[in-house]
Amino acid sequence: MGMAHAAPSLTKENGAPVADNQKSQAAGPGGSVLLQDFHLVEKLARFDRERVPERVVHARGVGAYGEFVSAGDLSAYTRASMLLQKGKKTPMFVRFSTVIHPSGSPETLRDPRGFALKFYTDQGNWDIVGNNLDVFFIRDAMKFPDMVHALKPSPVTNRQDPNRFFDFFQHVPESTHMLTQLYSDLGIPSDYRHVDGSSVHAFKLVNAKGEVYYAKFSWKTRQGLAFLETPEKVAAAQAKDFSHATKDLYDAIGRGDFPKWDLRAQIIPASKVNAFRFNPLDATKRWPEKEIPPVLLGTFTLNTVPPNFFQHSEQSAFSPGVLVPGVEPSEDALLQGRLFAYADTQRYRVGPNYQQLSVNAPRVPVRSNIQDGAMNFILRSGDVNYEPSSVAPLSETSATAAPTPPEAREAAAKTENFYQAGEFYRSLARDAQTRLVNNFAGDLKQVRSAEIKTKIVGYLRQADKEYGDRVAALVGIR
Repeated sequence: MGMAHAAPSLTKENGAPVADNQKSQAAGPGGSVLLQDFHLVEKLARFDRERVPERVVHARGVGAYGEFVSAGDLSAYTRASMLLQKGKKTPMFVRFSTVIHPSGSPETLRDPRGFALKFYTDQGNWDIVGNNLDVFFIRDAMKFPDMVHALKPSPVTNRQDPNRFFDFFQHVPESTHMLTQLYSDLGIPSDYRHVDGSSVHAFKLVNAKGEVYYAKFSWKTRQGLAFLETPEKVAAAQAKDFSHATKDLYDAIGRGDFPKWDLRAQIIPASKVNAFRFNPLDATKRWPEKEIPPVLLGTFTLNTVPPNFFQHSEQSAFSPGVLVPGVEPSEDALLQGRLFAYADTQRYRVGPNYQQLSVNAPRVPVRSNIQDGAMNFILRSGDVNYEPSSVAPLSETSATAAPTPPEAREAAAKTENFYQAGEFYRSLARDAQTRLVNNFAGDLKQVRSAEIKTKIVGYLRQADKEYGDRVAALVGIR
């Protein structure tokens, strides 16, 4: 018989071998445990810190790696290199999530689905932080903490409460469109493969000549849309597996049924931003495809399950401010606040050097001259941690931010809080309208204040009289 190979050594965090991983060092048999047992202390302290703070929003999620393939030359609109050549491949990571509910919550809950894309381009990383719905509840970041607090569980009962969130939304008429979409079939997708995505916000595209366009990004599933549109379907899915959407994604990739989406952009010249009934830079508005047809940018395919859930899905960090040359933020007031808030959340949650982690790290060299901060694990050398320097000079690119066109200031006056919500309601089939009405009324009925119910119903009637009247009848409001 051949000799058995010795197993590799178990080590401490410093790489030194562990002498005893079965029992603590003690002051003799039956004696007190010794503080000098550094392996014990390190093991417990490391365990105590195993959970990074949960994301405030989008805590429940799952990610996968894939590849984007460009459909053509978009140089007429942008300098972004991943869009300049047909067939160009760019590696990427995608994270799906629910927005409001905590990390262990069922994936069957009515909630927007986060759908965030990270492209590892040859100009650095580009994040498109999107949702499955193409609009949002509010148009100004000042109200973002309030909106999330209202939608989160009550600080008294620790349960989500329609009395709280409708109390907030009665003061936010522009939320009517998002609420209408959320209470429709779109509010509970069947899984993550059968959803579309949207950047929600407009961005600026700038080409090599410095010409500026506004663009809203969207991605259409090649798998088709599917929903858990009835309470029975929701109950059946949740009873079987409360991580059903994560399982579905991983299973599909595991069997080689790689999900695909077409990435598109609706694009308008900066001079045309005031040419519509609505303000295109308002996150509560969708861009109608009849008026602004989308341009195909390419297709992405998810083909790899991460080898470790925490290191990839949980430590992945996205921000709408992570952009590449040729893409810039628009003047959208909600986006402007998110540019700060999203990256700042990651600095708090994961640490100031979160972009050094493998899932977030760009695939190109980083030369930022940043030296310190917790968990800075890239090896540094040299005396220069400042700029400019003649010892270790670095050059700057000559691009300047695109200016705000006067048309954008004019368009900002168009609030138009209700008509798109009415258009969405009227676009639904009759049975889908009925489910929307029943879903909306089911939560609104729980509100104790007749005044709040009346105000919300009033918003729905301004969107579509029949829509508002049907909900009013079910909640007992005349």
